[in-house]
Amino acid sequence: MQVSSLSSKVVLLAIITGGNAGELQANQTPFITPFEGEWIFVEDRTPGRALERVNPPMSSKFAMKIENNVLTLVSGHGSGQRDTKITLNGSHTDVPGATPGAYARYRATLLDGVLAYEVEFVRTEGGAPQNQIKREFRFTGEGLEVRSNLMLDEGVWSVALYKHPQDIALPVGAKATISQMGWLSGNWSGSRGANGAISMEERWSPAKGGSMLAISRTVSRERLSAFEYLRIVERDGTLVYIAQPNGLSPTEFILTELSGTRAVFENPRHDFPKKIVYELSPDGVLSTYVGYLKGGSPRRYEYQKEPAPTPQG
Repeated sequence: MQVSSLSSKVVLLAIITGGNAGELQANQTPFITPFEGEWIFVEDRTPGRALERVNPPMSSKFAMKIENNVLTLVSGHGSGQRDTKITLNGSHTDVPGATPGAYARYRATLLDGVLAYEVEFVRTEGGAPQNQIKREFRFTGEGLEVRSNLMLDEGVWSVALYKHPQDIALPVGAKATISQMGWLSGNWSGSRGANGAISMEERWSPAKGGSMLAISRTVSRERLSAFEYLRIVERDGTLVYIAQPNGLSPTEFILTELSGTRAVFENPRHDFPKKIVYELSPDGVLSTYVGYLKGGSPRRYEYQKEPAPTPQG
């Protein structure tokens, strides 16, 4: 992130004095604070947290900005609101809820280099505030440290490092050609949920022309609930997995591991998933895993290969 010389001095002055940068620059050109922009979860740094319990302290991706002594929660803060504006003076800001009499009450400060806000919710008219959420943001040389009173362990606040997407290094792709993914070709189907209520399928074309194509479909209670266009293509000596869930803009994942019938694709700049794994077991079960680069509880899906259709005539 580029910050002008003037902006850097103003932010530094605010941190040193414990004042507010917006107030210090009231009569000067607008600037970008270290808290501006979009942030992506990189690493859980909660003291003593077990690897399998790795979890971000808030959304895996969020954005915010500060202007004229006002904090704007652009997205990813879990309030159900976009562009929520909170005055940075410790006073209350009430945001109306979806039902009459309900609202979220925010309070935010920027002191001694720490941006902090808290929110509590009133569910019914005249009701008492409840479910207080607290978050603190501190800019470091590595990125943005986020602390939250989300506690997976008693008395221990959750802590994590976030970075701007462009500041996160992409992995070096493993050397491979599309022919090495031939084991994925075919029609695969599976189910999950109570009594197999949710059916899933992925239909992969043969490896040809430096590519494999697929379409994925999920049906829940006999209704289409999700679909996805998928590609694996050769690029610069490696393979790139390209996903378009529900026809949205494509997201690319770079091959980082390929061994026999297991392929791992990663994109640390994506919010979730950051890693996608395909693995074919000796008994013919295709498992897919999606999750973080390290730790957590990856989501797992299992598929069986459908038999080839019987020739007619």
